[in-house]
Amino acid sequence: MKAMAYGIARPHVMRRRSCALLLSGSLCLAMGASPPAGAANAAAPKAQAQQIEIRNFAFAPKSLTVRAGTRVVWTNRDEEPHVITSAGSLFASSKGLDTSDSYAVTFSKPGTYAYYCSIHPMMVGTIIVQ
Repeated sequence: MKAMAYGIARPHVMRRRSCALLLSGSLCLAMGASPPAGAANAAAPKAQAQQIEIRNFAFAPKSLTVRAGTRVVWTNRDEEPHVITSAGSLFASSKGLDTSDSYAVTFSKPGTYAYYCSIHPMMVGTIIVQ
């Protein structure tokens, strides 16, 4: 009786619970259980993020060309704070980024997006979305 209370005698219950913890439904299917809701979305390939480092009061790279749908991540490697700001209010400004802080924007529409650091306006960069 105790074995049934812990799910040992009912392996189908354990499979369902295990699948709810998985990010991808493929293992659940291999185990003979249904994948959790949304598993197809979790297993779908996502565009890899592109990185921009803030180092020595400059963006590296200064210009970046990406495909629509790409997530761009800025990471501050300076000892001073920086704020990523769109030159044309095309995306929301970041909060003040301290050392090792990051800020990300997903660019879904083609175009040229100029940006700068609002604390240090001589720091400029461009994202070109194709």
